[in-house]
Amino acid sequence: MTIFHYIARNSEGKQVSGSIDASSSSAVAEQLSKNNIIPITIKPAKEEVGANKEINLQQYFVSKKVKAVDMIMFCRQMYALTRSGVPLLRAIKGLSESTRSEALKDALIDINEQLERGHTLSIAMSNHSNIFNKLITSIVHVGENTGQLDEAFAKLAQYLEREDETKKNIQQAIRYPFFVVIAIVIAMFVLNIFVIPVFANMFAQFQTELPLATQWLIASSNFFVDYWAFLLAAIFTGVFIFKRYLATEHGLYSWDKRKLKFPIVGPIIERSYLARFAHSFSIVLRTGVPITLGLSLTADAISNSYMADKVKHMRKKVETGETLLRTANNSGLFTPLVLQMIAVGEETGEIDKLLEEVAQYYEREVDYDLKTLTDKIEPILISIMAGLVLILALGIFLPMWDMYSAVQG
Repeated sequence: MTIFHYIARNSEGKQVSGSIDASSSSAVAEQLSKNNIIPITIKPAKEEVGANKEINLQQYFVSKKVKAVDMIMFCRQMYALTRSGVPLLRAIKGLSESTRSEALKDALIDINEQLERGHTLSIAMSNHSNIFNKLITSIVHVGENTGQLDEAFAKLAQYLEREDETKKNIQQAIRYPFFVVIAIVIAMFVLNIFVIPVFANMFAQFQTELPLATQWLIASSNFFVDYWAFLLAAIFTGVFIFKRYLATEHGLYSWDKRKLKFPIVGPIIERSYLARFAHSFSIVLRTGVPITLGLSLTADAISNSYMADKVKHMRKKVETGETLLRTANNSGLFTPLVLQMIAVGEETGEIDKLLEEVAQYYEREVDYDLKTLTDKIEPILISIMAGLVLILALGIFLPMWDMYSAVQG
């Protein structure tokens, strides 16, 4: 399935444009004809992006990333402007002059030019996929067609705010363990390279048999002193190889699948992705997007290739006529809570509302787990630090006590 952009004329002879997700251009033409719309041009989204390549080349000379706060502010401002009846061209132009983000500013200037040429807002935004993903452009497209563009931007603002809040909570939860691990690694290098060699030279002068713990420390120190450059090179090489591995489709898929099984943090990661799935799917269904297209958009929003592949497989099964509940159950991806909500939603026709409740439930679970994450990891870190201190103390002080006893004797 591919997203096609079309320009056509309706039964009144007026020019209209939009996007349709279909298997081929002929399928788009057939769908338009059923709605008494005569197509003029039908092009895949990728082709239109290529046609505007000379315009978008300037994006490579500025930062491509837009901060979450800038995107949230953009959606909030668009909601207020469109709700107040401000013309779209005037709203986009005004926001392009007031936004702080250079990348967003350049994108809005180009979008404004495309609007002046007759393109719809969703098509103009789709030409800047590095800033506006498929989920955003699809919800905007639905808002345009239903006359509820203000509500579309309101829903997007709420979604982006929740995503940003979840990311901040995760960063806050892992900050303490991260700095502790970094401190342990730095301490190991400093002790082995600068501290232990001093004691090793002192012990060597007495020519006595050293305790086993001391022998371990000296051997470890000698290894660090002799091969510290190779250790650093190995660390940087390992990081480089790991990043290259993640850059491959197979590598990213394997990593995304494996991190869901991590002890302690794995369940938290899985629940956060399930919350994102439920919330994203709820939004696209509430805006009137078909289930099949909604599953594709939700798969892109999950940001986990393993789970996204499962969701896309669900879409294929739904297209063959299977129910959403059955495909979700066969995917093995969802908990009984999600499956139960989907079952009730299919019977009542309110899947979007029930999925929103699922999203809120998982978000509360993730927030609670993140708050207690430090309490779970702290004993492990303390045990590691205590073990290192114990080995260091035994390795240094035992031979010193032996030497003191020999002097006193």
